[in-house]
Amino acid sequence: MSSVGGWIERAKYDLDTATAMFDSGRYLYVVFCCQQAIEKTLKAIIVKNSGEFPPKIHNLPRLAELAGIVMEPRYTSFIGELSGYYVQTRYPEEIEMLSRDMDMDTAREIIIKTQEAMQWLFSLIQ
Repeated sequence: MSSVGGWIERAKYDLDTATAMFDSGRYLYVVFCCQQAIEKTLKAIIVKNSGEFPPKIHNLPRLAELAGIVMEPRYTSFIGELSGYYVQTRYPEEIEMLSRDMDMDTAREIIIKTQEAMQWLFSLIQ
C-alpha cells in the first residue's frame, strides 16, 4: 500500500472497525483501531509530501514530525496518548490492565477525538 488513497482507505476502515468494536463492547480494541486509523492517516500525509513509502514505525508524534505537521495544541497530547496504546495492546499483562481501565465512556471519547483529529488531518491532504 504505497498510494495516498490506499492509506486513507485503510485509515477509514480502521475507524469503522473501531466503531464496530465499540458497538460490540470490545472497548480496548476501539483504542487500538483508533491508533491505527491515525497512524495510517499520518502515513498518507508522508506519502503525499514525500512520494516515498512511510517508515515502519508506530509512534504517532514521530510520524507527525516526519509528515511535516505542526500539531494543533488540542491534538498534541491526544496523539501522544493514543500512540502508547499501540505498544500496550500487544502484551498480555498490559492488555489485562488496560481492559480494566477501558470503559464505554472512555472508548466513546477516544472515537470522537479520533474522528476530529482525522478530519483535521484529512484537510491537510486536500
